[in-house]
Amino acid sequence: MGSGQVTERLDWNGKKVTVAGLGVSGIPAARVLHGLGARVTVVNDGDDERSRVQAAALEAEGVTVRLGDGATLPSGTELIVTTPGWQPDKPLFAAAAEAGVEVWGDVELAWRLRGPGAAPWLAVTGTNGKTTTVRMLASILEAAGLRTAAVGNIGVSLLDAVLGAEEYDVLAVELSSYQLHWAPSVRAHSAAVLNLAPDHLDWHGSMEAYAADKGRIYEGNQVACVYNVADGATEDLVREADVEEGCRAIGFTLGTPGPSELGVVEGLLVDRAFVENRRENAQELAEVSDVQPPAPHNIANALAAAALARAFGVDAKAVRDGLKAFRPDPHRIELVEEVGGVTYVDDSKATNTHAAEASLAAYDPIVWIAGGLAKGATFDELVEKSAKRLRGAVLIGADRALIREALARHAPEVPVVDLDRTDTGAMSEAVREAARLARPGDTVLLAPACASMDMFTNYNKRGEAFADAVRALAATGDA
Repeated sequence: MGSGQVTERLDWNGKKVTVAGLGVSGIPAARVLHGLGARVTVVNDGDDERSRVQAAALEAEGVTVRLGDGATLPSGTELIVTTPGWQPDKPLFAAAAEAGVEVWGDVELAWRLRGPGAAPWLAVTGTNGKTTTVRMLASILEAAGLRTAAVGNIGVSLLDAVLGAEEYDVLAVELSSYQLHWAPSVRAHSAAVLNLAPDHLDWHGSMEAYAADKGRIYEGNQVACVYNVADGATEDLVREADVEEGCRAIGFTLGTPGPSELGVVEGLLVDRAFVENRRENAQELAEVSDVQPPAPHNIANALAAAALARAFGVDAKAVRDGLKAFRPDPHRIELVEEVGGVTYVDDSKATNTHAAEASLAAYDPIVWIAGGLAKGATFDELVEKSAKRLRGAVLIGADRALIREALARHAPEVPVVDLDRTDTGAMSEAVREAARLARPGDTVLLAPACASMDMFTNYNKRGEAFADAVRALAATGDA
């Protein structure tokens, strides 16, 4: 359980640093750098009321803020620290490249600021399942008696974790593709790529660039590169990674595991990677029923979390105890209620087709509530794979026609209700229509396969609207 590499300490005093973007990571980065003695300028595209309030607070502390111009490189800039959302093709970064100025993300900054004896990182990325897996991992590590936190793109800020007074034995770190793009020096103890499916291609420019950024998580791994046996692209990333001598490729599978894999045998999660004589032996870790909910993609998340914990030396009992103690965040395949023999499940977090496919695979038969902002996605493959499970579909949101057309092509026998309204009240009508289509034993599943911002502030609000509508249905007895 070594501490991992600690990079050379930098002298920040008087260093001219430009922070790109206000917001949840830009403001803390600016404050940390200013506190270290750097001369900080924050640049921001927007110049709205919220930005002006944030700027005034920073300027009162001695940070320079430039609103309404995020394209021009401030004179004398020696380093740029960017928030994850700023796309690589921004003019500011082109100007930085021309001037020979490095660009770091907030994750890179946190990595560089770690002190001697810093806690090693167990890192997780993937198109879907990152947050659940990291929280499962943290629960397992806690069950092992380790001081830990779920950090990164979730929970505690990485900057707070590495600079705060609390000492950790190990950190469970969620990293997005955006964060990995700007984190060239991060070297995890062990890392996992859960899956790869097209997402954020407008930001990365291509699937190849997106995959390459995800693959950065394996660079310099010391003990284990954890990959998904069912998703060959994740294993390809392991093969391409430059890792420490002795680092192993560890697969996870929903089937029977081979040597150096974790998998499922007769209702048990088992380890054939971190055991003696792994060609003949397997270690029972937990029962499938210890994972809640025991949907296939959630079992996969549990196996990935277990693999990272085992790579860190955690025993089997702590894996079981950690998984049994874990409960998923709201709006992730969350059981809302059973009404009239029909089960209502909220997976509003399924904001892309890959996540929705995993959700749909967990139930049968289904009345599917879907739609929203497609973000450039197509739905033919999703509908084709899920068609046999569908009792009916209720479509909402701005891009529902794309799903309706895919259903017409690949599931023409499935009854479809197309709700031609995008106000928030549409969810109540959607639930009533789904109840009308459903029969006892069915699952009404909110798995939109789309973003929520056409109708709701975020996927949480969309999920809350669904749950409220289901409870209203139960109260009236209309089911």
